[in-house]
Amino acid sequence: MSEHAHNINYDSPAIYLGTYRKYNNGSLFGQWIDLTTFDDYEDFCDYCHRLHADEHDPEFMVQDFENYPECWYHESGLPTEEEFDRLQEYAELDDEKKEAYKTYLENINADAELQECEERYIGKYDDGSDFAEQFLEECCYLENVPEWLKCCIDYDAVWRTFDTGGDFSEYDGYIFRPY
Repeated sequence: MSEHAHNINYDSPAIYLGTYRKYNNGSLFGQWIDLTTFDDYEDFCDYCHRLHADEHDPEFMVQDFENYPECWYHESGLPTEEEFDRLQEYAELDDEKKEAYKTYLENINADAELQECEERYIGKYDDGSDFAEQFLEECCYLENVPEWLKCCIDYDAVWRTFDTGGDFSEYDGYIFRPY
């Protein structure tokens, strides 16, 4: 049964799965389960039932979770097949995209699919003024501005205009387009 045990050194989505019966009887027996080690959802469900085979009809309790957005966590029952598939998709993202998606879910739309986030995600910047400067350069707004005048532009003010005007939003350095 250890082939699905979560190794704390990995950054894959994982849950600690016990049951309400065991918990209510003072036992925390369960296991950290790496959700990326299964061929499919059915394989995952079968494993969970085998793990708690000492109960006739186990009422599963997800007692903890790691390496996925908190808004996806729920204590009661196993993740649904849709949730399981979404966790698999999340696990395949690189670190920056994982963090951007997590930030998007936590600050903009907790129900968003990955595609929505990808359509709205622009990039990670040190701050909004860095984005504003790059945006003005890439859109050629500074093309006819003399070099001596470019150093006088207040990119913080430009960013505040973008942000308060609803043109873009920033959370922890991640910049997104509006809906």
